Amino acid sequence: MLDMKFIRESPDAVRRGAAAKNIPIELDTLLALDERRRSAQTQLQALVTEQNQISRDIGPLMGQLKKTTDAAAKASLEARIQSMRQRPTELKLQTATLEEQIKQLEPQLEAILLTIPQPPDEDVPAGKTAEENVELRRWGRIPAFDFTPRGHVELGQQLKLFDLERGVKLAGSRSYFLMGAGALLHQAVLRLAMDMMVYENGFTPVSVPVLVKEPAMRGTGFFPAGREQAYRVGEINESGDDERFLTGTGEVGLTAMYMDEILDYSQLPIKLVTQSTCFRREAGTYGKDTSGLYRIHQFDKVEQVIICKADRAESISWHQRILANSEALLQRLNLPYRVMQCCTGDLGPKNASMVDIETWMPSRQAYGETHSASRLYDFQARRCNLRFRDENGKVHFCHTLNNTVAASPRILIPILELYQNADGSVRVPDALVPYMGGLQVIA
Repeated sequence: MLDMKFIRESPDAVRRGAAAKNIPIELDTLLALDERRRSAQTQLQALVTEQNQISRDIGPLMGQLKKTTDAAAKASLEARIQSMRQRPTELKLQTATLEEQIKQLEPQLEAILLTIPQPPDEDVPAGKTAEENVELRRWGRIPAFDFTPRGHVELGQQLKLFDLERGVKLAGSRSYFLMGAGALLHQAVLRLAMDMMVYENGFTPVSVPVLVKEPAMRGTGFFPAGREQAYRVGEINESGDDERFLTGTGEVGLTAMYMDEILDYSQLPIKLVTQSTCFRREAGTYGKDTSGLYRIHQFDKVEQVIICKADRAESISWHQRILANSEALLQRLNLPYRVMQCCTGDLGPKNASMVDIETWMPSRQAYGETHSASRLYDFQARRCNLRFRDENGKVHFCHTLNNTVAASPRILIPILELYQNADGSVRVPDALVPYMGGLQVIA
């Protein structure tokens, strides 16, 4: 959520930011509602001031009345006091009218305010779709096979690593079972990611709820935009802020756990990591990536979140550091990848900047997205009412950032395909062998 003061003072910047992201907004309506609310608040404050003035003035007038002996002066004072005693009744009615106006305006204002996207940072390249994202760098060598490589679906079926048909039978499209060494490989990647984040990078491990109420989804910026991607669950009689949903990322739990709190500056930065099961409807992707493990409804993800002070330079620094954490995992696994700066049209509503990592997948003959690092400044914190008190006692909204460390089973695609042998077996990456009970080859 943007600061209403910023929107009021910089409407052109807000318009340009929304246009760059290809997001339509009702800015004129928002500004008109804001003006009406501010006018009502000004009038309300004036009435409060008048009420306080009456309370201060009536006592001295009563004192004058007691001392006055002149009949005419006494009658004038009595009339004035009587008028002042009647005025609070009028003020009460006017106050109630204004309070009702404000009460009706605020939900209208908030509904539109929640749809206003964060403008992209100035260094984000202009573009309409992901095809216009800009490559920043590459790492690793794409192998040249001296045999015809198999895709992960064929490898998985031959080695009994997963069962797609039974997954679809049980849970519908984009569902699967991970079996035997496939299940172990899945867990091995997640355990390596958690160990690296906790023991090497000092992040605090957290087990988060994946079933959360509406305010958590709204606060972290996944509602209202993106609502179509979430599974609504819970009791059938739930409504409003009590409605519950399955989260599509551990970012929701890690960030929203501090909503409506004021942290002390000494607590910051907070470095959190979680492994959680994630659920996405994949609405709008009908017919796209329907086979295999690339685009599925349920998966597990290790997610890192930073909550830091309201300092742009610090946020930018953390953005690079959380990105480096994910690159370190891919390098540990020796998976070739490229780093992509997302263009304005691919940022989504909440991000000021977003950098994706795409890992090479032989069956696609292309890099496929496996990670996404987001810099949000105070956009989420305002929605979550997540603040901190600085050294001087002043309260500010925090900054937040997040990035994937590992998402599986998607990450199994490059592992299986890049580590395959001519005989159809798959070598286990060295970094994962200790997590696989010493197993070096899946055959």
